[in-house]
Amino acid sequence: MHEVERNNKLIESFTDNSFTKPKLYPSQKNFDEIKPFTIQPYVCITPASVWFTKQYPEEKWLDLIDHFPADLNIYLLGGKDDAHLCERIKNNSQNNNVTVLAGKLNFLSSAALMKGAKMNYTNDSAPLHFASATDAPVTAIFCSTVPAFGFYPLSTKSFVVETDVPLACKPCSLHGLKACPLGHFKCAYTIETPKLLSTLAP
Repeated sequence: MHEVERNNKLIESFTDNSFTKPKLYPSQKNFDEIKPFTIQPYVCITPASVWFTKQYPEEKWLDLIDHFPADLNIYLLGGKDDAHLCERIKNNSQNNNVTVLAGKLNFLSSAALMKGAKMNYTNDSAPLHFASATDAPVTAIFCSTVPAFGFYPLSTKSFVVETDVPLACKPCSLHGLKACPLGHFKCAYTIETPKLLSTLAP
C-alpha cells in the first residue's frame, strides 16, 4: 500500500475512499524561469540524499551520465547543500552537456523543469515525490530501501530500479542509514547502468 493510500484511509470516514495523488502547482513564473533550459531534450538527476544508503554512489552516477546519448542535456538538481556533490560529478564527468542547477532553482522551479524532462533520475527521496506530484517521468533508484515500504513513484511514466542480486540484508532499514552496516553497499553497486539507460526508451 502506498503512503498516500495509508494517509487517505486516516480521513476516509469524513471524506471518501478515493485515491488522490499528491499535486504540486508550479506557477507561470516558475515555468518562465526554467524555459532557457528546455530548448533541447534533457534529463534531470537529483544525486543527493540525506541518508547514505539511499544515495546512489557518485561513481555510479558518473557512469550513467557518461553513457547518455550525446544529444541530451543533463541537469543536476538539488538544494544548496547538494551543490558541492553536483559540481564534483560535473567536473569528473566526460560528458560536456552537464549543468549544475542545484541551489539555483527553488523546489517549484525544479519541479517545473522535471515535468518537461525526457526522464528524471532520483534516489528514494523527496525529488521522487516532486515527480509524482507533477506527473513527470521518473526512474526511482532504490538502494537499501524497497518500494514495498510505500514510497514508490506515482507518475504515469515511472520505473523502479533495484539490484537484481538477491541480498538477505536488503532492506536494512526503513529510512536509510549513514553507512552500509556490512560495509559492501552491494544494494547500490550491483545496479547496472544499462538497466537505468533502458528507461529512456520511448
